[in-house]
Amino acid sequence: MIQIQHISKDFGKFKVLKDINLDLQGGECIALIGPNGSGKTTLIKSILGMVVPTAGDILFDGQNIQQKWTYRNEIGYMPQIGQYPENMTIGQVLDMMKDIRKMPEDTLDLDLFHSFNLPALLEKRMGTLSGGTRQKVSACLAFMFNPKALILDEPTAGLDPLSTEILKDKIKKEMGNNKLIIISSHVLSDLDDMVSQIIYLQDGNLIFHKSLHQLKMDTGTDKLSKAIAHIMSVSSPSK
Repeated sequence: MIQIQHISKDFGKFKVLKDINLDLQGGECIALIGPNGSGKTTLIKSILGMVVPTAGDILFDGQNIQQKWTYRNEIGYMPQIGQYPENMTIGQVLDMMKDIRKMPEDTLDLDLFHSFNLPALLEKRMGTLSGGTRQKVSACLAFMFNPKALILDEPTAGLDPLSTEILKDKIKKEMGNNKLIIISSHVLSDLDDMVSQIIYLQDGNLIFHKSLHQLKMDTGTDKLSKAIAHIMSVSSPSK
């Protein structure tokens, strides 16, 4: 579904991504992990067309995304912090996005809309919302238009435990529907029962891309957080 071929990105003399190669397919939930400054955000923005790589190509469904925009309709994006017009209500934001996307109402995925009880909150203005409720709106919009791929940046940040479980169940359901799901998160405990593969970046380099099962086997651990802690400890300059 998404092929990343020899992607590099320089900002002046600073190399943010260094010859990254990845093949990402539907039916997988992939955790994008790495220390701050590892290149995760730049890689996500490159896939979304928000950053133009210095070198290399990105293909979506076999087509190069360079100077193309319609492929974005097949990607649902949940940012870490959703930015919306503060004076608009939740209902107005949802209606605005429906109007922009122009998809028939009967094709919309409203699972999260109802599970998060958003119908009862439609008159609330975005500027008055808590961080958690804003996250619910962002999650609802990411899944609403039935995209082939989803990119979720810190999706559980600010969510209460019940809402977190609702979102995790939705992610697992869509993975079963052959969607490609990429999650960037520092809350590794939320990923153990969701993700099937791990991508680990460090200093702009792809350190590994492997299954969660293989990662646990390689590190002799039973949890993702322990596996990543092990990798960080052995790669530390002090070791």
